[in-house]
Amino acid sequence: MFSFRYARWIIVSSVIPTLLAAQKTAVKPVIAAASLKERHAFEILLNTVEESVVSAAEAMPADKYGFAPRDGEFTGVRTFSRQVKHLAATNHILAAAALGQDPPADAGDEMGPDALVTKPDIIIYLKSSFAALYKAVGAIGDDRVGVRSSPISPLQAETETRSALIVEAMVHSYDHYGQMVEYLRMNGVVPPASRR
Repeated sequence: MFSFRYARWIIVSSVIPTLLAAQKTAVKPVIAAASLKERHAFEILLNTVEESVVSAAEAMPADKYGFAPRDGEFTGVRTFSRQVKHLAATNHILAAAALGQDPPADAGDEMGPDALVTKPDIIIYLKSSFAALYKAVGAIGDDRVGVRSSPISPLQAETETRSALIVEAMVHSYDHYGQMVEYLRMNGVVPPASRR
């Protein structure tokens, strides 16, 4: 015999999973229009920085990655490969802070992984550091994603923000880009940005 109570149990038990699934998908954050506009602006600026830095890294011949000027005020400076790895490691560290995460263990003390020695490996690491920054940009306006300070940043305690950490990474990248350009020119390579 079919009872009303049994029919209600069938209906309720079949509807609950559907409601729970709908509830999970409905928990998307509401991002303010101003935050979306800020994300878009950061994406444009970050793309410009990435294009300059990566093209400079790709322009240096592989056999010159160990180059560092030796005379005068250049004594003791990083090699080209160390400049690129340092830049990338710092991007990873600051992106992690902007996402409320611990820095990657292989970033070391801003030096990058020791195992990376070839130009292709270093360029892959460099590109991955910009991908990490894009992920941080994608979290602008999302209150569910935390932010934390980083020991390598002057932004501590109450002064760190996601946007400020991203800006710090871009400023730092351009600082080292300037050094990369000098190294390229010392080796007779015209930086790609100067060829346009």
